[in-house]
Amino acid sequence: MTIREFKMPDVGEGLTEAEILKWFVQPGDTVTDGQVVCEVETAKAAVELPIPFDGVVHALLFEEGTTVDVGQVIISVQTGPAGEEAAAAEVPATVAAAAPAAAPAPAQAEEPAAAARQPVLVGYGVSQASTKRRPRKAAGDVAAQNGTAAPAVVPAQPAAAQLVAAAAQNGTAAPAAAGAARALAKPPVRKLAKDLGIDLATVVPTGDGGVVTREDVHAAAAAAIAPQVAAPAAAAPAPVQAPAEVAPQAAPAQAGRETRIPVKGVRKVTAQAMVGSAFTAPHVTEFITFDVTRTMKLVQELKEDPDLAGLRINPLLLIAKAVLVAIRRNPDVNASWDEAAQEIVLKHYVNLGIAAATPRGLIVPNIKDAHAKTLRELSESLSDLVATARDGKTSPADMQNGTLTLTNVGVFGVDTGTPILNPGESAILAVGAIKLQPWVHKGKVKPRQVTTLALSFDHRLIDGELGSRFLADIAAVLEHPRRLVTWA
Repeated sequence: MTIREFKMPDVGEGLTEAEILKWFVQPGDTVTDGQVVCEVETAKAAVELPIPFDGVVHALLFEEGTTVDVGQVIISVQTGPAGEEAAAAEVPATVAAAAPAAAPAPAQAEEPAAAARQPVLVGYGVSQASTKRRPRKAAGDVAAQNGTAAPAVVPAQPAAAQLVAAAAQNGTAAPAAAGAARALAKPPVRKLAKDLGIDLATVVPTGDGGVVTREDVHAAAAAAIAPQVAAPAAAAPAPVQAPAEVAPQAAPAQAGRETRIPVKGVRKVTAQAMVGSAFTAPHVTEFITFDVTRTMKLVQELKEDPDLAGLRINPLLLIAKAVLVAIRRNPDVNASWDEAAQEIVLKHYVNLGIAAATPRGLIVPNIKDAHAKTLRELSESLSDLVATARDGKTSPADMQNGTLTLTNVGVFGVDTGTPILNPGESAILAVGAIKLQPWVHKGKVKPRQVTTLALSFDHRLIDGELGSRFLADIAAVLEHPRRLVTWA
C-alpha cells in the first residue's frame, strides 16, 4: 500500500491560505479521481476541491474551520497495488532492468520509488519538487524497448511533446502514449473542460511546467488555430518560510464583556482591499438627489409586460442600464490606472460590479460585457449573480476585471453613503433609498418618489467635470427613462 498526500491548492488567484469549510469524506471512505473531498473559502468564494487520484482516505489532517497555508497537506489517501502503487513502481522497475544486477531487486526499487513518485497536482501548492513535472517513462526505457540508443533528454520539453516524440520513435500511435500520463491542470480548468466536453489529454498545454490553462481549453473548444506549445519557464524555487513567531497572548476578556473574532476569510480580504484602495486612489464623492417617479412607473409596467414574464424587474435593473448609457456618453470614465507603466488604460468593455452582502461578508462579482446585453440579458445576469453570491458559490474569476461597481445601500433604508472604490476600478455608485417626499413638480409641491445617488471616483482618472457630467447623465436617464432609448 502507498500513502499519497493532497495539498491545499492555490486555485490560480495568488492566494496564500484558505479556510476549510466542510469535509465531504471521512477516514475509511473510498475516493475516486476527480471526486470533491472538501469545500474551502478562498478569495471571497467557496471552492470545492477534487482529489486527483483513487484510493481510501487514510487521514484528515485539519478540522473544519481551520485556516491552512497553501502547500500544506490536508488529506492523505491510501492507494491500492492495482492502481497508483503499480504506477509508482514503473520507473524503479525499469531502472532495475537496465542496471547490472549488483543488488537485490527490492533494494534497487526502494530508493528511486521514494524520489520519483512525489506527485503534486498542478496548482495544489508549492513543494520541494515543484520544479519538476509529473514522472513519466524515461527516454532510456523507450530505447530499451526499441533496442536503440537512448536520445538526449531535453528538460524543457513539455510532457505532451515528449510523449509524441516517444510515440514517433516507437512507431506507435500518440494517443496510446498520451494515456500514460495525466494532463496537468488546476481544478477550475478541469471543471471548465468538463463543462465544455473537452478531453484534457487532447489539449496541448501552454502554461509553465506543461500546465493546461483556461485559454488552452477555450482554444480547443473553439477549434481555432493550432495550439502552439510554448517552452515552460523555469519555476521559481519554493520560498523558505520563516519560523512562525509566537504572538503575544491577548489579555483575557472581562467576564464575557468582550468577544474576539479572528479576522480571516472574506473579512480579511475585504479589509486589505479597502485599506489598499482608500490609501492608494484619491477618492472624490459627489451627490445628486432627483425625482425617479417615472422610473418607478416604468418598473411597474415592465413587471406586467408578458414579454418579460419570469424576469426579475426592479429599480436596480434600470439603474444599471442608466449607468451603461451614461458610460457610453462619457467613455473616459471607464478606465483604470496602471501605476507601474504610468498609463491610463481606457476600457472598451464594461464589467459591471454589483456589491452583494452574503453570509460570509461583502463580495463584488461583476457582469461580464454588461454593455453588450439587452434588458432581458441584463436582468438574467443580475439574478444569477445575486443568487450565486448568496449561495456562496461565486468563483474568483467572477470577481476579477471589474470596471465600475454599483452598491445598493437603499435596501437598508439608507439615504446615501461615501463608498470606497473596488481596487482597480475607476468609480463606484451608491444607490440610496427611494422614498416618497414632497417635491416641486410642474410648479406645484407634490408627493414624488425621490432618491439620492453618490458617486465616488478616482481623481487621478476622473476630474470634477467628467465625474459631474457622468453622475448628472445617470440622474437624467432615471428622471426621464425614455432617454434609455433616445440616448442609447
